[in-house]
Parts: sequence; structure tokens; C-alpha cells
Amino acid sequence: MTEKNQSIHSSKAPEPVGLYPHARRVGNLLFLSGVGPREKGTKKIPGVDLDDQGNIINYDIEAQCHSVFKNVKLILEDAGSSWDKIIDVTVFLTNMKDDFPKYNKLWAEYFKNNPPCRTTLEINCLPTPIAIELKVIATID
Repeated sequence: MTEKNQSIHSSKAPEPVGLYPHARRVGNLLFLSGVGPREKGTKKIPGVDLDDQGNIINYDIEAQCHSVFKNVKLILEDAGSSWDKIIDVTVFLTNMKDDFPKYNKLWAEYFKNNPPCRTTLEINCLPTPIAIELKVIATID
């Protein structure tokens, strides 16, 4: 990649739910838009059961964590970066009390070597019926 300020649209990650790129490269930094656990080409969210009105009946935070980490990895790789180049993550959870312990355990497994900086926030809701979203900054050569 030679251009130092460009939008990046991944061919492997789920489509954005609005008008924004998967990531933007500025110099040697890669800024990912919020990444959730949806699957590419569908509105299916691993670990989420919805009623007929689209409301969450129940969810599995661990399944969502695995899926969101996978989506982040796909975007990073499509952009020319990698998992080990993540330097900062902002985590949005909709249920800190119940989900943080499970999320924190999985985080430790995925980032056992050289973990990035992290901020975790509880928020009221996310744009789609998900329980976790990540905002990631990574380096890129």
C-alpha cells in the first residue's frame, strides 16, 4: 500500500451498517470503524436469538466475542496489517456486569502476547442487536 491516507473496504468482513469504510489508513496508523460480530453477507449475528420484531431474546457473549475478534482480524489482514499490530482497543459492552468477566477471559486468550491498550465502556445499546463492538487502532507498514 503506497497511499498514506485512504479508506479501506474489506472484501472479507461483514458489510458496514452505514456509510463508512471498514478502516482508514493515515500514515502508519490504521483506524477501524466500530466492528461487531455480524457475519458477512447476512444479518445473522452469532450467538443471538431474536424475536419476530428483531428484539434480543437471549445471547451468548462468548460467541459474539469470537466473531467480533474474527471480523477485526479479517479487516486488519485485508488492509495489510495484522492482529499483532493492534495498539489500542475501545470495547463497548451493553451489559458490563454479566459480560465483562467472560469477555475479559477471552481477551486474555486472544491477546496473551503483548496485549494492546484497552478501554471498556458500558453503553445502553448498539446500532444492531449486538452486545459487543470494538473500535481498534493498529499500525501498518
